[in-house]
Amino acid sequence: MGLVRKDFALVVIAMALFGSMLCEGKANSKGFEVPPNCKKLECSPYQVIESQKDYEIRSYKRALWVSSPQINSTSYNDGSGKGFRILFAYFLGKNKQLEEINMTAPVLVDVNPSNTTAPSSTSLYTVYFYLPQKYQKISPPVADQVRPVTLPKRKYAAVRRFGGFTNVTDIPSQVTALRESLKGTPWESAIAKTYGGGVVPYTVAGYNSPFEPVNRVNEVLLWFDKS
Repeated sequence: MGLVRKDFALVVIAMALFGSMLCEGKANSKGFEVPPNCKKLECSPYQVIESQKDYEIRSYKRALWVSSPQINSTSYNDGSGKGFRILFAYFLGKNKQLEEINMTAPVLVDVNPSNTTAPSSTSLYTVYFYLPQKYQKISPPVADQVRPVTLPKRKYAAVRRFGGFTNVTDIPSQVTALRESLKGTPWESAIAKTYGGGVVPYTVAGYNSPFEPVNRVNEVLLWFDKS
């Protein structure tokens, strides 16, 4: 775990250095371009239902992932970082079978915001790693803080893409921009109906290693059920 802690410290430094790199992604007629890392890593599959300038609507096929514990924190970097370290160590072989697993993409972070906007309010964070095809049909290695889960919980997602390193200020603004782009569409209504007008959770997807400062691909997703 010493190596993992050291690596994560370098991640924080890298985020500070390269946080503003790359511009926001734009969808084309066929949807967003395939992230560069998906040409060398296994990535979770999806189908594009609709593609617009600032967002796309996707349908996801259910698959097996591994989940971190749910983490209560006042900070995205803290909450997602704790979950990431647990799963990264698991993929490196910190499991009861001492089995290393090839890295995949994207890394997902579910964010369940607090009902309050107070600066000290907490949110719940859960991190997920996609399991390679090898483990889609057999049981993955076992670890105390890691459990296999089937995702997505809801089949459809509205997605906005952006570059750079994720941070505590950029993510909320990207979620707000996604909501703005969905205004007046059937997708806005579907999202509101799915959550009954309550607080809507969101997911952050990252397709890059923390040590890749360029060509970074991130996404924010709002999940929903389609009637």
